[in-house]
Amino acid sequence: MATFSQCSLFRPPSRDTALRVGPAGWNYKDWEGIVYPPGKGSSFDPLSYLADYFDTIEVNSSFYAPPNPKAAASWVRRVAGNPRFRFTAKVWQRLSHDRQDWSAASIAADCSEVRRAMSPIAQAGRLGALLIQFPWSFRHSPENLEHLGTVLRGLHDFPLVVEVRHASWNDESFFAFLRENSAAFCNVDQPVIGDSLKPGSQVTARVAYFRLHGRNYQDWFREDAGRDARYNYLYSKEEIRSLAGKIRRVKQTAEETYAITNNHFRGQAVVNALDILEEMDASPPAVPPLLAEAYPGRVPNRG
Repeated sequence: MATFSQCSLFRPPSRDTALRVGPAGWNYKDWEGIVYPPGKGSSFDPLSYLADYFDTIEVNSSFYAPPNPKAAASWVRRVAGNPRFRFTAKVWQRLSHDRQDWSAASIAADCSEVRRAMSPIAQAGRLGALLIQFPWSFRHSPENLEHLGTVLRGLHDFPLVVEVRHASWNDESFFAFLRENSAAFCNVDQPVIGDSLKPGSQVTARVAYFRLHGRNYQDWFREDAGRDARYNYLYSKEEIRSLAGKIRRVKQTAEETYAITNNHFRGQAVVNALDILEEMDASPPAVPPLLAEAYPGRVPNRG
């Protein structure tokens, strides 16, 4: 059994900073005993721990509310041990999901809150991108395109990524719109059901972005499926190999490429992030010892 003292000694190998790979989020109770030590206690910092293995993590909590700037500043301090580390963060859902008030005044106020919250990360040089994630129900229309343009202008001082999930956005005019606004297109891997957007390899800005949601067809659109059920999927080595080919293609033209694994349940996002690193680096990455024990045969026991 690996001990916490063993787990905390490792650092990721030197990597090409044009590519950063990591999971979405770090605060998951079901990762204890799989990614993190069981009964870890208040002295254990999961963010600092993951920054020993990955060069990026996508902040999920910022989707529900902009973080307190003091909290954002503390995140920066907690990843200081990895100079290559960059955060990405989801933009407040009021700008992407809550349609009750999308007036110009409301959007401007919400963008101001996001800018205030994210400034400590950006000023520290630790912000890779802000992700504006829209739901599948957000379709390509003149009204929605106008709204998106307003949000992009309101946050123009940050590197921006736009995630849409409906196939109606798979249109050259939309990609041109993103280029005109210096916004990156988020290449999503998700269950392709009906009019869902298929996996792609688009580059529309200096940053390229991938999000891997898993391929849980059974629960993706099931109304009573909880968060864990919807994202309960472990990509196979073959699936990762295919996705790595898309990442390589965009990496040839983008200045920075981010690959985020969002299939978080039971640490599967960590497993697949390590899979991507191994494919892209052609060398074994460092592996949290507990993860190797949780996924025997799939994750090699490398410190």
